[in-house]
Amino acid sequence: MPDVEEKVPLKDPGDAQCRSCKPEISAPTREDPRGPEDHPARLIGTVDDVSKLSNKIGMNHDFHVKEKVSSPSSLEGKVKETMHNAFWDHLKEQLSATPPDFSCALELLKEIKEILLSLLLPRQSRLRGEIEEALDTELLKRKAEHGALNVSLLSKYILDMMTLLCAPIRDEAVQNLENITDPVQLLRGIFQVLGLMKMDMVNYTIQSLQPHLQEHSIQHERATFQELLNKQPSLLDHTTKWLTQAAVDLTMPLPICLDISDSTTMACSSPNETVSSPEPLSPTMVLSQGFLNLLLWDPENEEFPETLLMDRTRLRELESQLHQLTLLASVLLVASSFSGSVLFGSPQFVDKLKRMTKDLIEEFDSRPEEAMQTVSEQVSQEIHQSLKNMGLAALSSDNTASLIGQLQNIAKKEDCVRSVIDQRIHLFLKCCLVLGVQRSLLDLPGGLTVIEAELAELGQKFVSLTHHNQKVFGPYYTEILKTLIPPAQALENEVESL
Repeated sequence: MPDVEEKVPLKDPGDAQCRSCKPEISAPTREDPRGPEDHPARLIGTVDDVSKLSNKIGMNHDFHVKEKVSSPSSLEGKVKETMHNAFWDHLKEQLSATPPDFSCALELLKEIKEILLSLLLPRQSRLRGEIEEALDTELLKRKAEHGALNVSLLSKYILDMMTLLCAPIRDEAVQNLENITDPVQLLRGIFQVLGLMKMDMVNYTIQSLQPHLQEHSIQHERATFQELLNKQPSLLDHTTKWLTQAAVDLTMPLPICLDISDSTTMACSSPNETVSSPEPLSPTMVLSQGFLNLLLWDPENEEFPETLLMDRTRLRELESQLHQLTLLASVLLVASSFSGSVLFGSPQFVDKLKRMTKDLIEEFDSRPEEAMQTVSEQVSQEIHQSLKNMGLAALSSDNTASLIGQLQNIAKKEDCVRSVIDQRIHLFLKCCLVLGVQRSLLDLPGGLTVIEAELAELGQKFVSLTHHNQKVFGPYYTEILKTLIPPAQALENEVESL
């Protein structure tokens, strides 16, 4: 089994009634995930809306199922922890009794057997037979009745089998279990690691099925939309307006801004100052502009393109993420001009400033002025203290006032720093649509290098969403673009290959 990236935190599986004798392995499904050649319908059959699941997986190549883990300090977390401890304490009492009571232990071994079998691939018939024989429920029950059930020996066998079946990323966790001598703690640890191994198998199966799910999603969405379009011929009206507006935007002269070399002297040129005439329209350009326009969509505008209604929630999330990155990069750009190359050249200082700013701008949408006032105070204090700690000259009172003023101005939409950063992030996203994320990261516009990792994540999400949408609705976009970009030379190929 290949290495699976760990994205699932440890979780005690014993979430059950103390007297139930059956701890719960928290996992997203109860099916037996055994690879794409076995039963792919089983994986998606547990989901109420197959289309939404396959759409989500198809657009995200790093899609992983994650467990819901309650915070230890929350009421739910405390209740679960209490129940877990009660269950394992009860098991310890049973095994310590004279004679031992193996009722709960038998239920645990039965559950362990089912999990081990669920981790096998169809071709592993020999191991299947071995596990069936070693953990035969009836045989174990008869041994328990005669007081001959050796829990420690069975645990050793289970650990050996886990070593064979686990992904490389779990090797250390399984090896650590070998050092546990207490039988109850060992069983508890076994269930923890088995829960992770089962999640690994589910995610491995999802990754194996992704091409099938993606193709299913494309065909299903297109067929469903076509059925609706047959009943309602005007269903593409908003989509047509959306692409028409994108074409108009590309034919309009673009305003230019002066270079961001020093935020203390930054200014934008007049909107009437323009660059040279734009290039001739192409399907790629129009669609890219259209997708970018969705990140600036007016919530009051109800004419949202019909082909993107399923993606509207995700687009809002991307818009929010873009907005946060614009604020973050704006703050860091202003701060860099007052910090000096020595201070801002320190990765530790920049990381600390980023974490601080991210936390402080979370309340920006509800109270922008107050949020930026807090940011300006905290950032100026951090710069002042860091300069002092490094033995550098502190900011003068005038520079401090200028720093605070420029940071507070970021709360205004028309602020030039914020406007230029926003334009450059949109330019980066446009490049991502045309060139791909990795190539676009090679030449980031000024002021964006400090948020490179965040931009890479945003760009990948945006590209995945738009590419999936275009694979579904490419034929419809082609027909619309034929009326917008005459003559239509090889339009279909260009649209579908975006």
